[in-house]
Amino acid sequence: MKEMSKELKKITWLIAGLFLLFLAVRYWENIEKIIILGLDAALPLLIGCVMAYVINILMNFYERWYDRLFKVVVAKRVKRIVCIVFAFLSLIGMILFMVNMILPELINCIAFFIGMVPDVVENIVEFVGEEQLMHYFPYLTEGIDWSSVSTKIESLITSVLNGFGGAVGSIVTAITNVVTVIVSTVIGLIFSIYVLTDKEKLGAQLKQMIVTYIPKKADKIFYIVEVLNESFHSFIVGQVTEAFILGLLCIIGMTILQLPYAVMIGVFIGFTALIPIAGAYIGAGVGAVLMLATESFAAIKFLIFIIILQQLEGNLVYPRVVGKSIGLPGIWVLTAITVGGGVLGIGGMLIAVPLFAAGYRLIREDIARRNPQAEVVEEKKEPLEKQEDNEVK
Repeated sequence: MKEMSKELKKITWLIAGLFLLFLAVRYWENIEKIIILGLDAALPLLIGCVMAYVINILMNFYERWYDRLFKVVVAKRVKRIVCIVFAFLSLIGMILFMVNMILPELINCIAFFIGMVPDVVENIVEFVGEEQLMHYFPYLTEGIDWSSVSTKIESLITSVLNGFGGAVGSIVTAITNVVTVIVSTVIGLIFSIYVLTDKEKLGAQLKQMIVTYIPKKADKIFYIVEVLNESFHSFIVGQVTEAFILGLLCIIGMTILQLPYAVMIGVFIGFTALIPIAGAYIGAGVGAVLMLATESFAAIKFLIFIIILQQLEGNLVYPRVVGKSIGLPGIWVLTAITVGGGVLGIGGMLIAVPLFAAGYRLIREDIARRNPQAEVVEEKKEPLEKQEDNEVK
C-alpha cells in the first residue's frame, strides 16, 4: 500500500507539473506582465540587497580592524554603526574621486570637439567654393517641380511639429524614469542599512525557515549558498584589486611616455576594468578617441602601450589575482561574459562570471562524488602523456 501511495503521489505531482506548464505556455503574456510588475515593485529591495552585499565586504574589513583597535565594551556596542558609516563613506569617496578625475577632462575634450565644428564647416565651404556652387546652381535646379517641393516642405514641417510633440513626451518619460531610479536608489540605500544592521538576525531567520519547510534539502541549500557567496566575494575583491592595479600601471606608463590625460584615462580604464576581459579595451577605445583631439600620434602610442599592458596584465596579474580566486578557466570566463552580456548587458557580465564559477565548482564536486575515478584519471593524465612521448622517442 505504501508503494502504491508513493507512486500515486509521483503521478499526481507529474500531472500537476504538466498542467502548470500548460498554463504557463498558454497564458505566458499575462504571466510575463505579472512578473515584470513584481520585479518593478521589488526593484528598490533588490537594489538594497546588492548594495548591502557590496558594502558588507567593506564593513567586515572595518569590523576586523575595529576589534583590534578597540577592546572596550562600550566601544563594541557602536561597532556596527561606526563600520557601516565608514563603509558607505569609503564607497562614496571612491565614486567622487573617479568622477572628479574623469568628468572635468571629459567635458574639456567634448568642448574641444564642439569648438572644432565651425572650423570644419568653414573648411568645407572653402573647399566647395561659393563661386563654383553658384556656377553649377542652374544645372542643379534644372527640371525641378517646385510645386512638389513646396508640398514636401509642408509635409516636412508637419513631421517636425509632430516629432517635437513626441520629443516632449520622450523627455517627460526620461525625466520620470530618472526620478524613479533616484527614488528606488534612495529606498534601496535605506533598506541596505537595515539589512546590514540586522544581517545576523535575518540570516538566522532564513536558515530557520529553510530547515522548517525544506528539511531534507537544507544542507544542500546551505552549501550552494556558501559556494555562491564565496564566488561573488572572491570575484568582487579580485576584480576591484585587478582594476586598481591596471589603472595604476596605466597612469605610471602614460606618465613615463608623456601621453596626455594620463590620470583621467588611467582612472577611467581602471573603472571599466571592473568588467572582465572586455572592460579594459572599452576604456582604451574611449581614451584613444579623446587623444585624437590633441595628437593622432599620441593615440597610436597609447594603443600600442595599452595592448602591451593588457597582455602583461592578462597573463601575469589577472590569473593570480582573479583567476585563482574564482577558480574558473579562461574559456568559461569568456563564455560567461558573452552569455551574461547578451542577456543583461554590462550587469549581466558582472553577475555571470561568479555564477559560472559557482556552477563550475558545484558540477566538478558532483562529478567527483558520483565518479571518484574522474579525479584519478585527471591526476594520471600527465604521466601517461609523458610515457607516450617517451615511446615515440
